[in-house]
Amino acid sequence: MTSSLVSTQDRQTLVAVVYAAFPHSTFPQGPYQRAADAVLEAAGADPRFLAQLVQGLGELDAQREVPFAELDPETAQAVLRGADGTPFLTAIVDSAVVTLYSDPEVWELLGYEGPSYDQGGYVHRGFDDLDWLPDPRIEHEQEMTA
Repeated sequence: MTSSLVSTQDRQTLVAVVYAAFPHSTFPQGPYQRAADAVLEAAGADPRFLAQLVQGLGELDAQREVPFAELDPETAQAVLRGADGTPFLTAIVDSAVVTLYSDPEVWELLGYEGPSYDQGGYVHRGFDDLDWLPDPRIEHEQEMTA
């Protein structure tokens, strides 16, 4: 259903927009494509957003000599900064951020074990096993009053 809403080029542009908004060099394309599809699904339910999306994607492609999806990451991010705060980009980001960071493949890439509420929470499931953060500095009461 979502693929028939926009052209192939517009979908490629949308995937590139999601990547430029949330760049992770270690992520494969799958999570970005799924996030773009979620944006398209939202647009399919809102004709105004769909029109805004198609127009905005076309405008992004027209800003440089090559389509947005072919821009290098730094240029793509600069182009998006120019659209920051627009309803077009805000709607994409608001939809894509939830889908991208709710993706179990992304959780695995980031080292997140997933939600724990159905397993009794994190108290007995490694709430303090963050090995990528430095150990906290512990100050004794005596040091704090000195």
